[in-house]
Amino acid sequence: MNGENKMLTVSASPHMKSWETSRVLMLDVIIAMVPALIWSVYAFGFRALSLTVISVASCVIFEFLTQKLLKRPVTVLDFSAAVTGVLIAFNLPASTPLWIPAIGAFFAIVIVKQLYGGIGKNIVNPALAARVFLFIAWPNEIKNFIAPSSEKLSAFSINVDAVATATPLASLKQGVTPDVKIFDMFLGNTPGCLGEVSALLLIIGGIYLLVRKVITWHIPVAFLGTVAVISYLFPLDKSVHAWEFMLMELLSGGLILGAIFMATDYVTSPVTKTGRIIYGVGCGLITVFIRYFGGYSEGVSFAILIMNLLVWYIDQVTRPRVFGIRKEKKKKEKEAA
Repeated sequence: MNGENKMLTVSASPHMKSWETSRVLMLDVIIAMVPALIWSVYAFGFRALSLTVISVASCVIFEFLTQKLLKRPVTVLDFSAAVTGVLIAFNLPASTPLWIPAIGAFFAIVIVKQLYGGIGKNIVNPALAARVFLFIAWPNEIKNFIAPSSEKLSAFSINVDAVATATPLASLKQGVTPDVKIFDMFLGNTPGCLGEVSALLLIIGGIYLLVRKVITWHIPVAFLGTVAVISYLFPLDKSVHAWEFMLMELLSGGLILGAIFMATDYVTSPVTKTGRIIYGVGCGLITVFIRYFGGYSEGVSFAILIMNLLVWYIDQVTRPRVFGIRKEKKKKEKEAA
């Protein structure tokens, strides 16, 4: 321009634009969870909505305050904290005291996420870590599972009294067929945590995420497929057909919720397709092992957290070879000789 050479500062590659921002992806996850949230309110009353609102608000507030305190950019508008809040609530029964999700939010956001550097740097899923922490610290406060529509719980009382009901998974753990139809388990007419009971609506949310290309099929299929194969071949309850026991294992507990919405977390799951399959199979194997032989009836949370810690090693083993690196290495070795 006018005989002058202008020097341009070019950012690092790749030079491409995409609509796939963190905010858009997190909004898609929230949209995918809305059907299960609506069902939880219908099944358990507005208590479910109160717990979810408190959980989401607490996560957003703790993220904002922590980032301000640590003098980091405030990123609450990327909705990742909101997603964590919904997932924490989804892992709690309707009878949970209202202060519990706030404690879970503090542990998930401050301890698991922000102290490790914030979004993209946590080594385990924050919502699952919070669930395990709450389960270990306050087991009596979050063990009362109620049947859908059985009681009208107060939406605003700090603590509520509710008649505990055995979940289908608890019955399966004892080797007893639960007193509930498989179709009801599929729809969500069973006792359980807020967001885990309706397999139908969770699957619909998963299909939405697949269509939007937010997740891939590898982890959910490998995870659920592993549980399906093992529970079919080795059913604990011999009084029912193997396929019936398999379906009950798949539809009970937080298996579908975990396989679709938590095991697929970008930060804590492998980046390669092969790695995702290995990761999903590992989650399935550990889940079944804990359900069959462990002290807890549910093994999904522990399975995903354990596999989170192995993601770095899985990526190292399954990452593709850099093109030409072997030839270059041989060339250097030949020259050195």
